[in-house]
Amino acid sequence: MLILTRRVGESIIIETPAGERIEVTVLAVKGSQVRIGTQAPEDVRIVREELLARADKADQGLRHGKLGS
Repeated sequence: MLILTRRVGESIIIETPAGERIEVTVLAVKGSQVRIGTQAPEDVRIVREELLARADKADQGLRHGKLGS
């Protein structure tokens, strides 16, 4: 894991092997919360970790014939 320190208004750039660039910018810091903004090509999916885990769990349920929960 790469660990970086950024201030409000500063960004990091992630470049994919295909040459696409994803920019992550620190917009605000309020207590223990950090607000970030992202810019990426439209075909790049950016999802919060907890929502991705929930979607993966739902997909598994659909594959096993279970709905919802």
